[in-house]
Amino acid sequence: MIHPAEKELRAVLARFADARIEHDVRPSGRTSRALEDATYTLCVMTGEQTVEQALRTADALLARCGADRKGGPRENATLAA
Repeated sequence: MIHPAEKELRAVLARFADARIEHDVRPSGRTSRALEDATYTLCVMTGEQTVEQALRTADALLARCGADRKGGPRENATLAA
């Protein structure tokens, strides 16, 4: 899987959060379409089929980005003895 850039992933997550909040506060056809669009984009970007899976994957990807910046261990990294 090609991993999305951190900046783009954060932007899509913010768009999803905004759409979800707006739809919860003032549901309408427009907010429903905005939420569906943001959900679809997040799922495509993470390669997942449900929003719950997409959010978990996005969290894992962002955690990996943070570890990479700090020079922390990567998943699947091997240590030389």
